[in-house]
Amino acid sequence: MKILEINHCNKKFGENEVLKDISLSVSEGQVVSIIGPSGSGKSTLLRCATLLETMDGGDLIYLGDYAAKADPQGKSVYASKQDLQGIKQHFGLVFQNFNLFPHYTVLKNITEPPILIGKRPKEEVYAEARVLLEKMGLADKEKAYPYQLSGGQQQRVSIARALAMKPKILFFDEPTSALDPELTGEILQVIKELAAEHMTMVIVTHEMSFARDVSNHIIFMDGGVIVEEGEPDQIINHPQQERTKAFLHRFQQ
Repeated sequence: MKILEINHCNKKFGENEVLKDISLSVSEGQVVSIIGPSGSGKSTLLRCATLLETMDGGDLIYLGDYAAKADPQGKSVYASKQDLQGIKQHFGLVFQNFNLFPHYTVLKNITEPPILIGKRPKEEVYAEARVLLEKMGLADKEKAYPYQLSGGQQQRVSIARALAMKPKILFFDEPTSALDPELTGEILQVIKELAAEHMTMVIVTHEMSFARDVSNHIIFMDGGVIVEEGEPDQIINHPQQERTKAFLHRFQQ
């Protein structure tokens, strides 16, 4: 089953064309890593997929429902606000800088969205949140505030918060870029465990060995286009395109 489809996505900021005719799909249980140099359009693509940016052209489809549909001229026409609210329930997003509410405890950061947005019973949400904290190795931190946690712990709270909404697909925008190298490993381990549980994920990352180990599909972007995509072994170890080879060569030096 296809969870996400993007067809012919275009996005400009002023005169700068950041995404040029991008098409991709993500099926249930797939882990897709998006790699490429800074400025290649990776994060903008993620922001378009999660409705933080609007596409100028193309379709955006979740589980068969159109969030945006191209009109005859190819321009993206978005669904109603009400329909988009429903579509937003399908995905979760983990940012590189955690985006936790500083004045909420860890437990409240996790439980507030499912109670307020999901309209779910408080007791049920709290019980599930404690299970998630246990899973993230943070069972003793539910009363702590974000400033009392390390960067790695804050990122694990933000992953738990995203999972609390029971999304069909989870997006990560460079989840380790704000972390010290020794904390990077613990977040990558959490994502590996989610992959082992067949969580559908799209990960924008600079961690090449992680992308190779955890993904079943890798997309290499450069200059706002998909240059090459395929299985991890093929893209990382046997790239076909010169731009991919040059990019990976820099990482291997």
